[in-house]
Amino acid sequence: MLKIGEVAVYPGHGVGKIERIEEKEISGTKQAFYIMRILDSDMTIMIPTDGADNAGLRYVIASRDVVKVYEILKDKNTNHDTSPWNRRYKDYMERIKSGSIFEIATVLRELYTLRTWKELSFGERKMFETARNLIKKELSIALSKDEDEIVTDIERIFSNNARG
Repeated sequence: MLKIGEVAVYPGHGVGKIERIEEKEISGTKQAFYIMRILDSDMTIMIPTDGADNAGLRYVIASRDVVKVYEILKDKNTNHDTSPWNRRYKDYMERIKSGSIFEIATVLRELYTLRTWKELSFGERKMFETARNLIKKELSIALSKDEDEIVTDIERIFSNNARG
């Protein structure tokens, strides 16, 4: 159970802070909700406390797990997906919505690789930015580093990948 003031990750939206826990009556049943403010968008989300796990709400990854994210980004064994963009888009959206930072890192790596051999569609560019922002925010919190430093780290990884 999360506590007020803690930060957590909500799938597809990113890192947020639990501002309060409220009880509301819905269809005659009282239910407790986390009231979470997403840090990047300032959006407020209500998540049933008893359904938080099913919704994918989770703690920010531990700093020791950041290494795995960077390993995924460094992996050069990316296949050039030649499937239609709408099929790729659907697959990438499912991965992003999974809430797994490791799946999101895979999406970012694949889109970055795709970007090196073809121009990304508008939707792919938007998804690239979404994946990068989700990773940037969570890693900056996990490592207690500035977000710009995280972006620099990611760019360095991809420029090293491009060199071979």
